[in-house]
Amino acid sequence: MTGGGVKRLQSIPRNVAGLIGLTALLACTPPLQTDSLVPPQRPEEFQPPPRSAESEQLVQYYSVLQRDLLTRGLLRTDGGGPDTPYNADKLVRNFEAIAFFDEYAGSGSGSAGGLSRWPGPVRLQAEFGPSVSPTRRQEDLQFLTNYANRLARITKHSVSTTTTRGNFHVIYASKDDGDFIRKRVPQILPNISAENLEIFANPPRSFYCLVLAGGPQQDPLSYTQGVALIRAEHPDLVRQSCVHEEVAQGLGLRNDSPRARPSIFNDDDEFALLTSHDEKLLTMLYDRRLQPGMSAEQARPIARVIANELMGLPAESMPRAY
Repeated sequence: MTGGGVKRLQSIPRNVAGLIGLTALLACTPPLQTDSLVPPQRPEEFQPPPRSAESEQLVQYYSVLQRDLLTRGLLRTDGGGPDTPYNADKLVRNFEAIAFFDEYAGSGSGSAGGLSRWPGPVRLQAEFGPSVSPTRRQEDLQFLTNYANRLARITKHSVSTTTTRGNFHVIYASKDDGDFIRKRVPQILPNISAENLEIFANPPRSFYCLVLAGGPQQDPLSYTQGVALIRAEHPDLVRQSCVHEEVAQGLGLRNDSPRARPSIFNDDDEFALLTSHDEKLLTMLYDRRLQPGMSAEQARPIARVIANELMGLPAESMPRAY
């Protein structure tokens, strides 16, 4: 989605140096004594406080935005079709633009970096600001779980959801949850810069969603920690689109490219959800023949072979110029 993006955590103070250990002090009370086999009635589910005027304005803004995009034939969910053909040639070109360049630098002006990905298991943990209702939380968690299962199949890498000890936190929060973000995110990323923290806590309206991902100072391209922010004000499809793009970018496809099609890694908003093209990019990224830290030049011949395999072509059939 336009306005989102991934920032790779650089050196101190932005690198992930480890989590702050937290000790939870829980009040222990003895169980209620009862002669009945019927459990006591559960208390009513909590209800979030009313939205602030600012948050309500964002709800309306993003609702109109989604309706406008759908009216224009954007936010497609078909994964691409006959009108969006691509071949191995384009896969390699788009893989290089999206996996080796930083979205904030721009593939046209920035210099290429090294390949980034998670060498170990990715444990996605959903977290929610106080403004998110219980029903909405269940829906978001189920969607994230289904997506994690899909990513695991695509990448053949360990990607799953968890309720504790996650290393990739997906936080759903609204404008009203700024204090929660300012407290929670530094617990996950102790060395996050004040600038990045404030962007998470109070993002501009043009930032639909965002993600930070990175590794330790000695090996920043081998990701070990990530945090994504999904605005709770979003309507369903934009919300789902943010999850698809930010989590995928947090896995290592960190850039967008105007030439990528059909793809969510394109700021034109044509596609809302991961496409067949994007699935192949993720498969390429986590192929064992590629390694974190590889340069674009080192990876290119291997990427050609993988792309041909994914398109059902012999390795020698792909043109070398693209």
